[in-house]
Amino acid sequence: MAVTEPVPEEAPSGRTTGTRPDGASDAGSPVAGAFAAGTAAAGNRTGGRPAHEGILRRQSARESAARTYARALPIVPVRARGLTIEGADGRRYLDCLSGAGTLALGHNHPVVLEAIRKVLDSGAPLHVLDLATPVKDAFITELFRTLPPGLADHARVQFCGPAGTDAVEAALKLVRAATGRTGVLAFTGAYHGMTAGSLEASGGAFDVRVARLPYPQDYRCPFGVGGERGAELAARWTESVLDDPKSGVRHPAGMILEPVQGEGGVIPAPDGWMRRMRQITAERSIPLIADEVQTGVGRTGAFWAVEHSGVVPDVMVLSKAIGGSLPLAVVVYRDALDVWQPGAHAGTFRGNQLAMAAGTATLAYVRENRLAERAATLGGRMLGQLRRLAQDFPCMGDVRGRGLMIGVEMVDPEGESGSGAIGAPQVVAQAGGEPGPSAYGVHARDSTPRPTTPSAPRHTPYPAAPALAAAVRRECLRRGLIVELGGRHASVVRLLPPLTITDEQVAAVLDRLADAMAAVSSSHMRGAVRRVPDQPNHQPRLEHQPEPQSEHQTQSEHQSQHQSQKRPNLPSGPDRRQGGHAEWAG
Repeated sequence: MAVTEPVPEEAPSGRTTGTRPDGASDAGSPVAGAFAAGTAAAGNRTGGRPAHEGILRRQSARESAARTYARALPIVPVRARGLTIEGADGRRYLDCLSGAGTLALGHNHPVVLEAIRKVLDSGAPLHVLDLATPVKDAFITELFRTLPPGLADHARVQFCGPAGTDAVEAALKLVRAATGRTGVLAFTGAYHGMTAGSLEASGGAFDVRVARLPYPQDYRCPFGVGGERGAELAARWTESVLDDPKSGVRHPAGMILEPVQGEGGVIPAPDGWMRRMRQITAERSIPLIADEVQTGVGRTGAFWAVEHSGVVPDVMVLSKAIGGSLPLAVVVYRDALDVWQPGAHAGTFRGNQLAMAAGTATLAYVRENRLAERAATLGGRMLGQLRRLAQDFPCMGDVRGRGLMIGVEMVDPEGESGSGAIGAPQVVAQAGGEPGPSAYGVHARDSTPRPTTPSAPRHTPYPAAPALAAAVRRECLRRGLIVELGGRHASVVRLLPPLTITDEQVAAVLDRLADAMAAVSSSHMRGAVRRVPDQPNHQPRLEHQPEPQSEHQTQSEHQSQHQSQKRPNLPSGPDRRQGGHAEWAG
């Protein structure tokens, strides 16, 4: 589940460009530029209203208040292929949410559909508890083929309930049973699921039995330095907590971490720090658990994100993409930890045959077509273009990510930035007196400086701007682009496109995002999105102030006139907002 703020449940308004259900372009038609989700479609009306509006109203009236995505994305998907979703109103969207990272191959990939059909047509049982089947055997074989060699050679797999959070629970239970200890080390900003044990290890937990350690990052470094120095301080803090008999932290049963924090704001762990965590835990006989629920299956530019650093964990928690879009979750661990008693962790739906077949097809397709390498290439290109775009929009405080797991942290450039505060990357002098990379607020692996001049220290990071991020998401949806939010304050706009995204579709996604940034930046300068006073016992927050309808219309009508000025660094060429419609051919 993503970190989102409550928003009104209403159909989005505004204007965008898209493709018609028949695959033809809207360009030049009477509805060109009027790709307004929530506007009445031609047919499927009930009592004078489009049928999809009734579905949305009934969902709001009957479903739990705990729903999240449905609040921010008031659409009714009826058909999907690859990157593209078609709503019940006939409009299409480029989906850069991908089921929160579940859809490695996008929606309804042919190899996935064929694998599911084969199982259905074979007459094989669909429900088998944990019995051995040919489908399960094929899945395990393919899974082990992809694992880091140091783990695959001595691995066991535990099938869990169908959600990643249950696999996290199983991993925590396993290391506690194997070590006889109870404590767990986790990290600030973590997200491991919504069940009790998973929540305890997550960054937003309260009343926990888990020791929280600093997770290194450049833009809002907990030590105020960023870069390699910040990562080194985070590692030293971990060592101190473990070795100081008066730290208040007993020898733990395990350490759980995400190689890239997703819901925490798309923060990649430095490779050197990952190796230090492996060294620290190995030297102290602490099992290391890598949560690869969202980062696995090529998402970050390697098949498993731990491979970037060469780290081999003792336990890997896997879900999302391993099921090929269907529910599946497993724990893979070193055989020395296999101390389970029969039934120690069970679940009625741990034998999902359709998910295993779909997962086998997905794992094999990603491996055979080297999609992880392609994700690294495309992700690097997208990061570079977004960082150039950020030079035009100060509200884009930081652009970061790895592979096709990308985040843009939205900030309030008019807010107080302070001086020397915790979380402020400071200028680190190098030989010759030049500032180090952390002076620019860029990722340690990125050599492209941000717009700060080398001769002057950069500002302390501006305040997080969740209202701006929410506005970007709304403007993206109006333009037919689905994105997600994350981060400590829900201020990070996240992109999780499928690994099968084409070059044309990448250009279309970046075009729509650039247009949305331009619209939001313009609104912010006019004061349409403003800061509100802090409230007692609450984090500072931003509140969106609705504009008059005429102002929305004016903004949309004039946006195209300023488009070339607002995103001069994006590739030039014909309008690419129709990217994705070719996926429906055949």
